[in-house]
Amino acid sequence: MNQLPFKPLTLGLLTASVLTLAGLGLFASRTQAADAPKAAAAPKAALTVSTVQAKSSQLPVKLTANGGVAAWQEASVGSEASGLRVAELHAGVGDSVKRGQVLATFASESVQADVALARASLNEAQANAAEALANGDRARAVQGTGAISAQQINQYLTQEATAKARVASAQAQLDAQLLRLKQTQLLAPDSGIISARSASVGAVVGAGTEMFKLIRHGRLEWRGEVTSAEFARIKPGMTVLVTSPGGVQAKGKVRMLAPTVDAATRNGLVYVDLLAASTAGQSLGGAFKPGMYARGEFELGSTGALTVPQTAVVVRDGFSYVYRVGTDSKVSQLKVQTGRVVGDQIEIQSGVKPEDKLVASGGSFLSEGDSVKVVDAADSKPKAAVAPVAPAQAATK
Repeated sequence: MNQLPFKPLTLGLLTASVLTLAGLGLFASRTQAADAPKAAAAPKAALTVSTVQAKSSQLPVKLTANGGVAAWQEASVGSEASGLRVAELHAGVGDSVKRGQVLATFASESVQADVALARASLNEAQANAAEALANGDRARAVQGTGAISAQQINQYLTQEATAKARVASAQAQLDAQLLRLKQTQLLAPDSGIISARSASVGAVVGAGTEMFKLIRHGRLEWRGEVTSAEFARIKPGMTVLVTSPGGVQAKGKVRMLAPTVDAATRNGLVYVDLLAASTAGQSLGGAFKPGMYARGEFELGSTGALTVPQTAVVVRDGFSYVYRVGTDSKVSQLKVQTGRVVGDQIEIQSGVKPEDKLVASGGSFLSEGDSVKVVDAADSKPKAAVAPVAPAQAATK
C-alpha cells in the first residue's frame, strides 16, 4: 500500500483546531457554572431594621389654653395725711417687704407742733376741771343746809360737767394729732412685693394719693381663656402645668371659674394659683411676671391608646406613615392617624393593628415593596469596640 505523507503544515493546523475546540468547551462550562448561583441568589436587602409592635398604654387627656399672668391681689398703698412733704423713701420696685415695714417717711415738724399745742390744751382743760371738781364737791357737801342757794349749787355742778367735757375734747384733739404724727410713716399693709412706686422725695402729697403698689404675699395667678364647650370640663382643684414664654414650667391649681362668659369671644376665664416652678434653679417670681402671656395644660384624666415609638412614624407630604414588615421580609407602607405624644411614644388612632410588626426606625429610607433584613433590637445596637492588643503584650501571652 502506498502511504500518504503528512506535511508539517497540515499537522500544525489539525493540532490548533483541536486546542481551539477544547478551549471553547471549557469556557462554556465555566460560564454556565458562574451563572447558576446568580440566578438562584435572593434579592438584596435595602436596609437592616429592627421591628416593634404597637402596645396598649394609658395616656393623659390634656386641655391646652392660653392666658395672662396677673397678681393674685394688688394692694394700693397711699398717704393718709394731707399736705405733708415726702422726706425719705425706704422701698423700691421689686423689693420684698413685710407687714408693718416702713415704706416712706414724711416731714413731721408741723405735726409735732400741733401735737405740742394739743397737749398744752389738754393740760389747761385738766387744770380747769380740777378746780371745777373741787367746787362741785364743796357744793354737794353743803347742799340742803341753806349755806348757799340752790342756784349757785347748780352753777358749780354745771361748771364741773363742762370742765370734764373740755378735758375729753382736748384729749380727742391730742389723739388726732398723735395719729397724724404716726401717719408720717407710711407702713406696708401686708407682706408682698412692691410692683410700682409713684412717689418721689420732696413731693407734697394729699390724702389718698397712691404712692406704692404691692403684690400681696408675692402670689401670682394665671388666667386661662377657655371656650364655652370646654368650660364645663374644668373643675376647681384640677392640676395645671403652666409654661412661661421662656420655657419654665410651674405647677398650678384651679382656684375658681369665672361666673360669666365673654359675650364677644364666648370664652371664659379660669383662675389658676401658681404654686411653684418645677424647673430646677428657677424661682416662680423670676420666671413669671404679671402681664406675661403663658400657655397652660389642664389634666383631665387618662384613656387607653395604642402607641409606637416616634421613630417608627414617617411624615411625608403632610401625612403620617409606618412600614409593616411581612413574612417575606418585604415592607408595605401604611397611612396612619396620629394623636397624643408623651415622651418618645406617639398615639396611633387608626391604620395599625397590635399584631403588626413595624419598622422601628429608618423608615424614611424605605419605599413600598422594599426587602429588609430583620434583626433583634439588641443586635442592632452598636457593640463596644475591643481594644487592640499591643505587640509587646501579645508576645508575652
